[in-house]
Amino acid sequence: MTLFDESRPASGSNVAEYSVSEISGALKKTVEDTFGHVRVRGEISGYRGPHASGHAYFSLKDDRARLEAVVWRTSFAKLAFKPEEGLEVVATGRLTTFPGSSKYQIVIDELQPAGAGALMALLNERRLKLEAEGLFAAERKRPLPYMPRVIGIVTSPTGAVIRDICHRISDRFPVHLLVWPVRVQGEGSGAEVAAAIEGFNALADGGPAPRPELLIVARGGGSLEDLWGFNDEAVVRAAAASMIPLISAVGHETDWTLIDHAADRRAPTPTGAAEIAVPVRAEVAASLASLHARNGAAISRQLDRDRRAVSASARGLPSPDMLLALPRRRLDEAASGIGRALRVTVSVKRGGYGEVAARLSPVNVEGVVRHKRADLRQAETHAIHAMGSLLSLKRQRLERSAAQIRPQAIAAQSAQGRHRLDHLTHRLEQALRGALDRKRGEFAGAARMAASLDPRQVLQRGYAIIRGPEDQPITRADDLTEGMAFEVEFANDQRRSAVATDAGTPLAAVRPLRRRTPKPRPAEPVDQGTLF
Repeated sequence: MTLFDESRPASGSNVAEYSVSEISGALKKTVEDTFGHVRVRGEISGYRGPHASGHAYFSLKDDRARLEAVVWRTSFAKLAFKPEEGLEVVATGRLTTFPGSSKYQIVIDELQPAGAGALMALLNERRLKLEAEGLFAAERKRPLPYMPRVIGIVTSPTGAVIRDICHRISDRFPVHLLVWPVRVQGEGSGAEVAAAIEGFNALADGGPAPRPELLIVARGGGSLEDLWGFNDEAVVRAAAASMIPLISAVGHETDWTLIDHAADRRAPTPTGAAEIAVPVRAEVAASLASLHARNGAAISRQLDRDRRAVSASARGLPSPDMLLALPRRRLDEAASGIGRALRVTVSVKRGGYGEVAARLSPVNVEGVVRHKRADLRQAETHAIHAMGSLLSLKRQRLERSAAQIRPQAIAAQSAQGRHRLDHLTHRLEQALRGALDRKRGEFAGAARMAASLDPRQVLQRGYAIIRGPEDQPITRADDLTEGMAFEVEFANDQRRSAVATDAGTPLAAVRPLRRRTPKPRPAEPVDQGTLF
């Protein structure tokens, strides 16, 4: 197709006329037919991430030109390398024009970094970014379990790596293995590896599939492009966030990927990862046997030492008879002295009770009552005289005051003075009655105590008092001797005299002893009445 159509009529010249739409469409068809599949190398400029519609718009430039670029949403999801500002890439796609603005652009179907140098620069930039976030910090790494029961393996199910790992673990220490098949190379491999790590961590304890205690992410050797999926940012973040300890075994010993920095342990090869994951069963059995033998020998030696120590301690201990000799002697001495101590104690207590009883005899009580009664009378007399003196003094002061007061002042203050006088009179009467009541109560209490201690009250119940010479009461039969004259006092204040004789001999009446003059009883308190 050419841009000129000779069938169109000319207007003043040999050049045909075209509308803007026609010329734009002709240019679009020519560009798309000529550049239907091109590869363009340049630096990404103006990239701000995918649009809300999912499409990505940016430019490819070099030192002399600039080319607009677009990645449709369906192609953007399939890109192995996402666009980044300033990254030099090789874009594969087709050229087209946009008639609405008279621009041409490249529609990108595939995007790759421009050579190994660009890959290393991108890798280094990504490593510095993740390291700054602390994903490679040594304190985040967890220790590996010494003897895991279940191991999860993330690798390709068809390669030689999985066979090497299974064979090595079976030779060393057979355990349960779970394989999560993933692609380890090409587009989408990084996303599958990250999903596998997250899937193992999502397994619950006690579920249908056992939760691994250790993870191994493995792949054989290859070029930087072949291992690029393990440099994916999603893979690194999944490895760093794994709650299950993880061993990275990607490539050979000289190959390094970003997952090696985030893993808890790096193995030089997949076979080395299997050796790190489990110990050698024979060596563990030998170590256990050696420890068991050493433990048995140590226990035997300790038992021998303990037996010797017990024997030596037994020889140094005294016999039971020697241990009990001193306590037995003390017990015998205490048993022989307890009777004597009891008799002495009883004698001391009896003497103390006798002294107290002597002080509490009726004679002493009557003396105390007489003394208290005299004090009460004296206090009553003193109170009466003091009250009379006080009233006389008050009356004299009142008369003097009345003589000094003029009739006019008396008329003005009579009501107030009368009220005050009545109040004072009432208070005085109350104070006098209270004092008399208290004295009467004290006297009545003393009278009741004297009545309770009066031996004649006891004689009313059928008892009698035996008095010897000097009118002393006789309380024990041992105090009566043969020929001793004594007197028996009854409740009606009558007394009979007798003489003590031997048993079986009747008592003979003898001359009455000197009768004791009864002491006068305390007079009842006299009601003094009131002075007003």
